[in-house]
Amino acid sequence: MTCTLSGMEMPLHERIAADLRRRIASGELAVGDPVPSESQLGAQWNASRAPVRQALTSLRAEGMIGGGRGKPAVVRRHTLSQPFETFLSFSSWAAGLGHVPGQRTLEIARRPADADIADALQLDEGTPVVQLLRQRLIDGRPTMLERTTFVEPVGRLLFDFDCDSGSLYAYLGEQGVDMTVARHQIDAVAADAQDSELLEVALGAPLLRERRCASGMDGRPVEHSDDRYRPDMVSFSIENSQQAHPALLRDWRAS
Repeated sequence: MTCTLSGMEMPLHERIAADLRRRIASGELAVGDPVPSESQLGAQWNASRAPVRQALTSLRAEGMIGGGRGKPAVVRRHTLSQPFETFLSFSSWAAGLGHVPGQRTLEIARRPADADIADALQLDEGTPVVQLLRQRLIDGRPTMLERTTFVEPVGRLLFDFDCDSGSLYAYLGEQGVDMTVARHQIDAVAADAQDSELLEVALGAPLLRERRCASGMDGRPVEHSDDRYRPDMVSFSIENSQQAHPALLRDWRAS
């Protein structure tokens, strides 16, 4: 499900854009800093103007760089637009920003679905499901608490997988699990006792919650997740235009 292409397999304009995103996300190019000029990028990559301009156009469309005609481009923000597969995978998203993702699996268990989970996954109440509790980290810092429930045929695959070894969504994709459609709901909740302990925040502190239901192309729900983020480290925004469908963005806040 999560696929990383090596630099040589990517078109030149995509490699240039990816390197600029990395430099912006890492802080090497801070907000307000000038972006290397077309001539500088051309010399760095031994490239003609066409792929350089295509790379810069991509970053402008994403809102990462800006600048009027005749003025040098500057960094506008560190936000990266998230394609579906990297939004679903916390590991891919964090790695794409140049940070080190991590996870601690605290529980994985097969149990009967309660009424809410049964409704979300379109199951009868009491149907066996597999539930996973994981603390997610960026650069070793607690960032998100993930409570995920899978339909039992999918979840049981995880009993043969080390859930701390990397992206479980990539693993499930390799096993042929189809999660090509997702519905997201985002709101705010107060940290409960478990949130407080595992995210290292005060009891009752506000958290950003993303509830997600992922389905296959046949429309059958596969996974339901309740993910709670520290708002001092992650934010969400919606970006749209007349030419494109709205894109859900997840932003890293360095602190």
